[in-house]
Formats: sequence, C-alpha cells, structure tokens
Amino acid sequence: MDYDPMALDAEDTGPTVNIRDGDDSKVDFTLAHVDLAFANSLRRIMLAEVPTMAIDLVEVEANTSVLADEFIAHRLGLIPLNSKAVDDVLYTRDCDCEQYCENCSVTLTLHARCTGDEVMRVYARDLVVAEQRPNEWVGIPIITDPEGLGSVICKLRKGQELRMKCVAKKGIAKEHSKWAPVSAVGFEYDPHNKLKHLDYWYEEDAAKEWPKSKNADEEDLPQEGEPFDYDAQPSRFYFEVESIGNLEPDTVVQQGIKVLQQKLAAVIQELAGGDDGRNGVNGDTADAYNGPRSPDAVDGGGGYAMDQGYTTPYMNGGGAASAWGGAGGATPYGATPYGQSNGW
Repeated sequence: MDYDPMALDAEDTGPTVNIRDGDDSKVDFTLAHVDLAFANSLRRIMLAEVPTMAIDLVEVEANTSVLADEFIAHRLGLIPLNSKAVDDVLYTRDCDCEQYCENCSVTLTLHARCTGDEVMRVYARDLVVAEQRPNEWVGIPIITDPEGLGSVICKLRKGQELRMKCVAKKGIAKEHSKWAPVSAVGFEYDPHNKLKHLDYWYEEDAAKEWPKSKNADEEDLPQEGEPFDYDAQPSRFYFEVESIGNLEPDTVVQQGIKVLQQKLAAVIQELAGGDDGRNGVNGDTADAYNGPRSPDAVDGGGGYAMDQGYTTPYMNGGGAASAWGGAGGATPYGATPYGQSNGW
C-alpha cells in the first residue's frame, strides 16, 4: 500500500493525522490536537482489542512426531491468519450452533506424512482451508517469506505422521496473544522531555546517554533558561504500528478507532439510561454498541460460556469437576468458598 504525507483534517481545533511513512507491514503517523488519554486509549486498543482470526481448537487424529499434541496446538494457534473483513465472522458466543460452524469459524486441515529418509518440515502452507467460510479472505495462513513456505509447524522423520483438524475463531488479544493484530505499537510524545514526565537516570551526561529519537526533529528545541510551564499538556503523539500480517496496518488503526467508538457509545447509552443495568458491552444491548469479545469470554448471564475450544476430558457436564469430586468446590480437606453459589 502506498501512502502520501497528508493531513486528514486541516483544522487546528480538531484531531489531525499526518502519515509520515507506510507499507504493507507498518505505518508511521502523528496524531495531534488530542489529549494523552485519548492517544493512549487508541494505543491500548490496537494492541489488545482489535478482533482477528486465530486457530483456537485443534482435533488431533494422529500425531506420531516427537512433539506433544499440546505443543503443536500451541504453535498452530500462533500462525497468523488473514483477518480481512473479520466483521463477517460471528463470535462463537453469538452463534446459534453448538460448537462451531461456517458462520463463526474457519476449518483448516493438516495431513503430513514423511516417507523418505530425509527430515521433512511441515509448514503453514500445508494447512488446507475449507471452502465453507464467511468470506473469501478469512482464515488463510499468512505467508510472507520469499519461498512461500510460511511458519514451521514441526519436523517429521520417516514413518511419522500428523493428521489434525484446526478450527479458527474470532477473538481479541486481551484473551490470548494469538489474536494480536500487531507485533508492536511505537508510541512517543514530548521527545525533548519539556514536560518532565521522564526522570532520566544517568552517570555523567543525560543528553549523551539518552539519545533523542527521530521524532525530536519534529519539535522545537527547548530554550536555555526557559521557565517551566506547569499547565502544559502533550498534544502531539507519534505512532508506529507494525502489523503481523493478518491485517494491514492502516486497517488496524481504523478498527482501533471503531472499537473505541463502540466503547464510548456503550458508556453514553448507559449514562443516558438503558433498559436495564447490565454492561453495555457484554450485555444485551444493540449489536452496534457491542465491543470486541473473545470466543470464550464470560457470558452476559454471569456464568462461563463453555466453548468446545477450552473443554477437557474432565469437564463432566457439571462444570469444573475434578478427581476430588463435583463442581461445588469440595476437596478432601473440606469445602472451599470457590465454586459455591455465593463465591467469587
């Protein structure tokens, strides 16, 4: 994608964005005429609350490699998947299906078997995406290396085999980092430290031991003997968003603004007085106000939505049952307050 330096708003009274540099993997821009709380909220949302797709459930049919099932499942979950038009995908908790379907998930299959004497490497390219999915983009493994191989999943020797069914779901990085849309978000303001928000530790000379960033060239140097302004507030912020490939960096910023708008709309609706006192994000308010949620987050009714992606052979219908008994929080040493009806 090509960017030209531009100002999205020429008015000094409102927020202005100036894109300094950008490509398919990162975008460097400045955000001005906003306060620190707004800029930092946008940064945090881009890091943790922009929804993406990631493998969340792995059904192992055969695994004779040296790696455990859980180890491979974890590696599969960290493979970035295309999340373009992810809004077309429903959250698992919002879908009418019992476990997963083509409306709330994307199915990928992996079948690899080594028949030669050389070590065989299994790559992300070996994942086969099912045709039944919400749109033509979501769920495709992101492959950026020149060879077109993608991430290494595991290695197989002669006679070893992998046969797995993977289910990718929509979620946010606040629940698990595999849903993170970015690898990093650079954030800086006041590069000359005029506001004295930073207290540099140094041995001899702070100016030499703490070199200025490139953003310092965008602002005026502090004057010698200039009086300190106790009422000064930062109003210019420098962002550098680096995507992991599942979303384009400009899309990450746009989605971050959209999520922030949804959160503010939920607050406004609650302050204006809704039909009930439930949380506007996770409650039963209109979908337009619902913020991003993981596929297995706490449900609106106060319990835990037991999605198949997190169930274990020990989930015996009654909740967190264990070898010591039922789900009521009892142990061999007596009852505990956890798990009781009045617990938490």
